[in-house]
Amino acid sequence: MVSPFWIGAGGSLALAIVAGFRDRRRKRRANLDSIGLVDWPTVQVLALIAAAILASIAANS
Repeated sequence: MVSPFWIGAGGSLALAIVAGFRDRRRKRRANLDSIGLVDWPTVQVLALIAAAILASIAANS
C-alpha cells in the first residue's frame, strides 16, 4: 500500500508544475496592465517545499 505521504508529495509536485505553467502564461500575457489574483511563483515555491517535506517523511517512515 502506498503511503499517504507519497500521495501528498505527488499532489504537491503536480500543483508546482501547474503553477509553473500558469506563471509562464501570466508573464506572456498580451495586456500587461491586467492583474492576477494568484501569485503563482509563491504557490510554486510553497508546493515544492511541501513536496520535499512530505517525500522526506514518507521515505523515513
